[in-house]
Amino acid sequence: MGISRSSRHKRSHTGAQRPHYRKKRKFELGRQPANTKLGPKRIHTVRVRGGNLKYRALRLDSGNFAWGSEQVTRKTRIIGVVYNASNNELVRTNTLVKGAIIQVDATPFRQWYEAHYAQPVTKRGAKKEAGAHDAEGEKKASNHVQRKLEERKKDAKIDPLLETQFAAGRLYAAISSRPGQSGRADGYILEGRELEFYLRKIRTGKQKHAHAA
Repeated sequence: MGISRSSRHKRSHTGAQRPHYRKKRKFELGRQPANTKLGPKRIHTVRVRGGNLKYRALRLDSGNFAWGSEQVTRKTRIIGVVYNASNNELVRTNTLVKGAIIQVDATPFRQWYEAHYAQPVTKRGAKKEAGAHDAEGEKKASNHVQRKLEERKKDAKIDPLLETQFAAGRLYAAISSRPGQSGRADGYILEGRELEFYLRKIRTGKQKHAHAA
């Protein structure tokens, strides 16, 4: 039997069984899930209703992720899946789906921050940079550029939780695209209360596994 998206097999709200008055229809079909895994990019095209195409991502290893508070987007490498509200099996198998919480490489965002604000993201980086400046002397920039950077530095505040992630070289992000439909794993960097919420969830999940073991 094919996969069907019809609800004719379901009971009515009063509990009565609905009569079978027709067979399955082509427009009610469903397809097997993509179960997109981490790995070198592999995308299949699927011809769908109306002659349109869907892009079924079977494997992906990178995506575009937005850093909302800084209004910047960078393509970065996906490291792994750390949490999924629907199923822990999707975490164990590193399956990329919409809404999955993943870790991405922080390098592109760190490089942008340091170029934009002319200062390191972490305190540890600030010490290293101070030592490097002492060794080789200050690089000369025009007065206009220096004034612009000084203005930017006034707004260069970073969340302590994000700072610790930058120090580790990995950022928590959420996938907001549908890899099995669009063939892409794009999303956004977790910040603020949403980041705190998912960090709590990840921590409690680890504690549960530790007790079970």
